[in-house]
Amino acid sequence: MLSSKTDVKGSIDIMNWFVEKNDATQWRLPKGWLERGKCCRRGGGWLLAVLGCFLIPGERSVKAQSSALRYGEGVPPAVRRITERALDYLATTQLPDGSWAGSQNGAGVTGICVMGLMASGEDPDFGPYAQVIRRALRRIILDQDATTGLLTGEGHGSMYHHGFAQLALSEAYGVVNERLLWEGTAIPVEDRRSIAEALELAIRCVLTAQRENAWKAWRYSPGSTDADTTVSGTVLMGLLGARNSGIEIPDEAIEEALGFFRTNTGPDGNVAYQPGRSHGDGITRTAIATLVYAVAKRKHSMEYQRVAESIRRRAAENVNAHPFYYRYYMAQALFQSDLETWKTWNQRITGQLQQMQAQDGSFASGYGKAYATGMSVLALALNYRLLPVYER
Repeated sequence: MLSSKTDVKGSIDIMNWFVEKNDATQWRLPKGWLERGKCCRRGGGWLLAVLGCFLIPGERSVKAQSSALRYGEGVPPAVRRITERALDYLATTQLPDGSWAGSQNGAGVTGICVMGLMASGEDPDFGPYAQVIRRALRRIILDQDATTGLLTGEGHGSMYHHGFAQLALSEAYGVVNERLLWEGTAIPVEDRRSIAEALELAIRCVLTAQRENAWKAWRYSPGSTDADTTVSGTVLMGLLGARNSGIEIPDEAIEEALGFFRTNTGPDGNVAYQPGRSHGDGITRTAIATLVYAVAKRKHSMEYQRVAESIRRRAAENVNAHPFYYRYYMAQALFQSDLETWKTWNQRITGQLQQMQAQDGSFASGYGKAYATGMSVLALALNYRLLPVYER
């Protein structure tokens, strides 16, 4: 055990020694990781996680993730059962090319499944789902347009897919061993890209689309001139996830996208679909806005206070429109804005998902079982709190 008198410089020296001894080209710590003393898996392996908890005296009890949460203790048994059965389903139904079947089987759904497989703390390099995760990441990268950077897959032009796929790459960046990603495959060398390279291309696509958009936000296609808050929320979370992983994102891009959300946030906290256009009940859009304001560190803003209060008031409602999408965003929004309300909501949703889960571990939706199963896992992922994008 390290002495409590170990100073910060000595801690950094020990970390640098460990990284060097374990092939420094394959290890990466996100900006601010050591300084925050976070106990996380980013950077690879359980030993780094342990070192991250203990290296900086005086901060572990305040800022580090609980080891009980890291190893599953304290996670409700019902959540563990739902998650384990769902992940087994995803692992056994993945297609040989790394994707999943379904009416929406593009890069976004593959990305959702990747995040679901990583969300409960499974080792993406050597765990039971390591090969599944690597196949899925290769599929996302191979489906990327090498010129535009668009992450969709053949026949799927929606920026929804791009946003979810980019977020998955951001969460995998620095966690998945790049050396193992293409190992043992017959993919030509010229078709291979690292996660970092694919992510940089994806970010360039997003920033180019935003620059050319009149609202400085996003719609279904990179060339769209209009924008809406659902697509924009998905794409913006992909950008924020990349920034959270240590990649430099222009502040102007984040601020302009938030400006679009401010334009669409009403005095009552309801968030419009497009400027001047309601497009039905807005609770999911309000949850999206709550999340992006929070992750972008705008909790001090008046708009954030309005949307956070709106979802808190409506947390007990049952939502039938796009329920998997709703649960995915509502879980994160409540967790960021009101932890006690999230706990109550989480317990209720866990019971609902228990009743909905099929015998094979899947969930059914009009967009396919892989989409519904991945989204259900992610709706419960805050119980584990391991994906960096889920940090409060």
